[in-house]
Amino acid sequence: MPVKRIAILGSTGSIGTNALQIVREQPGRFEITALAAGRNVERLAQQVREFRPAKVALADAGAAGRLRELLGKDAPTVLEGAEGVCEVACTTSTEMVVAAMVGAAGMRPALCALDAGCDVALANKEALVVAGELMMAAARKGNAALLPVDSEHNALHQCLRSGRGKQEVSRLILTASGGPFRQRPLDTFDTVRVEEALRHPTWNMGRKVTIDSATLMNKGLEIIEASWLFGLPGEKIDILIHPQSLVHSMVEYVDGSILAQLSPPDMGLPIQYALTYPERWPTRRQRLDLAEAPALDFEAPDAARYPCLALAREALRRGGTHPAALNAADEIAVEGFLEGQLSFSGITRVLEEVMGRWTGTALTSLGVFEEADREARELAREAIQQLSHKVPLKKQGSSHYIGPRSTPSASGD
Repeated sequence: MPVKRIAILGSTGSIGTNALQIVREQPGRFEITALAAGRNVERLAQQVREFRPAKVALADAGAAGRLRELLGKDAPTVLEGAEGVCEVACTTSTEMVVAAMVGAAGMRPALCALDAGCDVALANKEALVVAGELMMAAARKGNAALLPVDSEHNALHQCLRSGRGKQEVSRLILTASGGPFRQRPLDTFDTVRVEEALRHPTWNMGRKVTIDSATLMNKGLEIIEASWLFGLPGEKIDILIHPQSLVHSMVEYVDGSILAQLSPPDMGLPIQYALTYPERWPTRRQRLDLAEAPALDFEAPDAARYPCLALAREALRRGGTHPAALNAADEIAVEGFLEGQLSFSGITRVLEEVMGRWTGTALTSLGVFEEADREARELAREAIQQLSHKVPLKKQGSSHYIGPRSTPSASGD
């Protein structure tokens, strides 16, 4: 059996380390051609010694220097900065790139890999949320496969893999645990403590994603991601609360049939599926025992409890730089909550302020995205400052400020 050559961007993070564990579990079937990370020198050095990649990159230039010193004469080619990460993504011998670097830093190298015709296993959902048009165009241009690693979108990919065409699809259904406040009284949301919001009932995730799960903004962003990945409008993508987190997504077809993907809440399965596609390889990981599984519950999300869903739908409907602005504002608002500058409810208020003033432009290049990202972050910081002092926001000179706030409709469509 041929060995599959892969590069991993974000190798020291959660997805990256899980991907390397899959490589360990499938000896002789993968070759690591390149690794890239942010600044975790010690962990990256351990990975280099074990997997012997030909190229390594660190986004932080100072960290790259420390890695060279740490590895000494055994060091492979060590690159640095954004350009170094992009070079790793385009290594000619690589067949697949695992794009797991978070935020905007991971978007440019993922685009480079697609442009070069390399398949991409995408774990950086922000890349499709903020620049879906650019990402899908690059995949078409490079004739490259874009495979989702997110458990929900990976599940949809599995349910859709018969290739019968989207004309047979009635709707996509993304599931959500509902976070830690699914049954908490709404009038107590202003008193939510950070440690309470970080107690996710099912998944062990990073702080930002865990807060997004509590507000359900993660599902709002996933609606945008699914729309780009599968070429369906937002009104054909629904959310269902499913507290057990065993059904990861479903596809309803035009005849009323529903296909669902079920598995234990373990990121190892979607990562392996993406790495081995179009094949399926055996694994020794935990399997779902339906005889022992709990009852499966589903409920529609409460719009009053999860207003971020409507904001995301409106951003998708308006298009252009609106999703980029929403994503940037959410990052700043969540950071403000974690640092004690905002109440939990204040996250939504900041997003409403930013999106109510954002006119947006067509997303024609990464430069347009970067400018929109910068301006939306500035606007979100101002909103936090004004909200903390209970002072109404004032108009600004930027073309993205359009006067009084107009909150998106509940339907978002």
